[in-house]
Amino acid sequence: MWGTSISLFLLFSPLQVIASEQAQQPFDFGEMSAPNYSLPPLPYAYDALEPYISAQIMELHHGKHHQTYITNLNAALKTQTEAVHTSDITTQVSLQQGIRFNAGGHINHSLFWQNLSPASSPDAKTSAAPKLVQQIKATWGDEDKFREAFKASLLGIQGSGWGWLIRVQVGQESRLAIVTTKDQDPVVGKGEVPIFGVDMWEHAYYLQYLNGKAAYVENIWNVINWKTAEERFVGTQADAFKILKASM
Repeated sequence: MWGTSISLFLLFSPLQVIASEQAQQPFDFGEMSAPNYSLPPLPYAYDALEPYISAQIMELHHGKHHQTYITNLNAALKTQTEAVHTSDITTQVSLQQGIRFNAGGHINHSLFWQNLSPASSPDAKTSAAPKLVQQIKATWGDEDKFREAFKASLLGIQGSGWGWLIRVQVGQESRLAIVTTKDQDPVVGKGEVPIFGVDMWEHAYYLQYLNGKAAYVENIWNVINWKTAEERFVGTQADAFKILKASM
């Protein structure tokens, strides 16, 4: 965690990081500084996903909710940097839950904006993802069965969370999987590449769909960016998360 930046991925192994810090002391902390993340711009206008996701939701979701995660993350990282500087390990430990939650919020939303596209764009057609669609058919039988399985997972989330299509790489073998994560926990495990995610927090749909989240789940297929999904499918985990570096 030394130098001018801290990888968000290290934040999800906090005790290992803290132990490493303590083992290396005494240390010259003169050049240590906390990273500062900023809100990534949307690759489309706030009203570009209508009528499936309203401009009002997009403006609040991106400009308010996502920004709040970033503001809280930056504040926690600054406090953590100060705690490391003073060898205050209790404060470092107390910050980890908040860092994990807000860093996860930043990671998840940064990926989410990129895996959406205006319905009129060629990127929103499954033809933009030939290799991914081929693997989806090999795994679930056809696209309809995949969508039903994904829908069931999304609607099965209790409380707040996310649903993800991911590629799991184990050695030379890879497979697709549908996973759900609680609250703002991100998909950052070894060999896991998030292909696209759907936000199932109420702030993602309630102003438009009220309690009709099944309709939200049905309609979001119209604005999935299959071109981005294909790029993540054939790429690496680092490729999928490159948007995070751009937000620093």
